Amino acid sequence: MSTFLFNHIALSVKNVDQSTAFYQKLFQLKEIENTASNSKTRWLSLGEGKQLHLIPLPDAEIKINKAVHFALTTTNFDEFIACLNELKIDYSDWLDVPNKYYIRQDGIRQVYFQDPNGYWVEVNDDVQ
Repeated sequence: MSTFLFNHIALSVKNVDQSTAFYQKLFQLKEIENTASNSKTRWLSLGEGKQLHLIPLPDAEIKINKAVHFALTTTNFDEFIACLNELKIDYSDWLDVPNKYYIRQDGIRQVYFQDPNGYWVEVNDDVQ
């Protein structure tokens, strides 16, 4: 059987410029060339060849819940929490306790927040 590797995640967004600015400011993601088309879809690098594609669909209905999320890992979890506070981005633990992170049974800390379109993002310290 073939081996599969993660390539990208694509999100439909109401305002592509606002969403791009959000992810660039919070995660310092570098915008890369959209080599697939001449559309207004914007691509951001997640490093190691992984990408975040932001597809402008201003009239699309976006249905979300916390169980549908993507997760990023950081070695500077405390610094990231300070950044969320500084940027006044509301966050919570898995149980929806505001301004609190969750500690999993395996000791990994995680926090959840929503982007401008309501998508859930998890950041954790599961650095291996």
